[in-house]
Amino acid sequence: MELAPLIDQYRDALEAKYADRLLPGHHAALDAMRRCRTSAAGEILTRCTGCGQIEWHPRSCGHRSCPKCQNHETTQWLERQREKLLPVDYFLVTFTLPRQLRILAFAHQREVFNALFCAAIATLKAFGLDPKHLGAELGMTAVLHTHSRQLEFHPHLHVIVPGGGVDRKHGTFKRIPGAYLFNEFALAKVFRGKFRDALAKIGLTLPENTPKKWVVDCEHVGRGESALEYLSRYLYRGVISEANILHHRDGQVTFRYSDSQTGEQRTRTLPGEHFLWLLLQHVLPRGFHRVRDYGFLHHNAQRIRQIVQLILQVTWTPRPKRERPGFCCSACGKPMEVLRVYPPPISPVPVLAHGPPLLLEPAM
Repeated sequence: MELAPLIDQYRDALEAKYADRLLPGHHAALDAMRRCRTSAAGEILTRCTGCGQIEWHPRSCGHRSCPKCQNHETTQWLERQREKLLPVDYFLVTFTLPRQLRILAFAHQREVFNALFCAAIATLKAFGLDPKHLGAELGMTAVLHTHSRQLEFHPHLHVIVPGGGVDRKHGTFKRIPGAYLFNEFALAKVFRGKFRDALAKIGLTLPENTPKKWVVDCEHVGRGESALEYLSRYLYRGVISEANILHHRDGQVTFRYSDSQTGEQRTRTLPGEHFLWLLLQHVLPRGFHRVRDYGFLHHNAQRIRQIVQLILQVTWTPRPKRERPGFCCSACGKPMEVLRVYPPPISPVPVLAHGPPLLLEPAM
């Protein structure tokens, strides 16, 4: 079911229960998702190139937490990453913050998330440059996730690492032999120290009950394509697809998720206002970059990356820029041409395009 009617139904209860935790960004996300694909988000006037029929189309909100939006941006990112793929083994390294740090992370999101990026990347760089391990500069793509499968607040960083690095001293590319990158326990120990140091620089400290042993998972992921596809799902859209919101009954919302251990489909049922709060916990600070490239995968390292591709005999053919999908005529199916784009009204009118408010079903 759609998210907008649930916002209409439970927003008052959400604001009453979580008033002390809601931020301006949370309210902005709710407003955007509520008006998405309605006239309140603006409209597009089109004309059919075949029969000449005129049609109006509501615009999307463009908010990166909206489950309806950003499909085109996701596809573009995935295509850019595919163009960087090398014929080597790939690894997915996951750095997870202990649960004792979640309160600190939520209270200081921008600072703690930046520290997470810095500590994780510095750890991998140090291991890559160490002659005992590789002795070369790694290329990395890091993606921040803040949710568990059940949508709880669970900050962790996924880093895709090609199995090799640039040896600037000898002008070569060193491959990592086999399907093993670095020791997970050694990575976790160094990561903990670097994260603690990163927090100290911004005036924060680890909670007293923080465990000494942290968790870093290092997984071989073949040639990297499947890992990129997995990470692309949550880059520019919300943490749940509307197809996984199953039903609404007696003030409760039920959604579907995949169990991380078994892969089986499970369901979770929550009060409507708590379900909305779960979604809002994953709205990132304004302007914060969830995905970042490093080393020879950074956009400023194109020349070095091209040299690596030549060394590895990668044949690369430039792809034409993918155009944003257009509209098709509802009468004859021919493409529509855009005549004019109308911005959202200055004072948004009540949103009615989603139908009447949901009625609670009587208890059985």
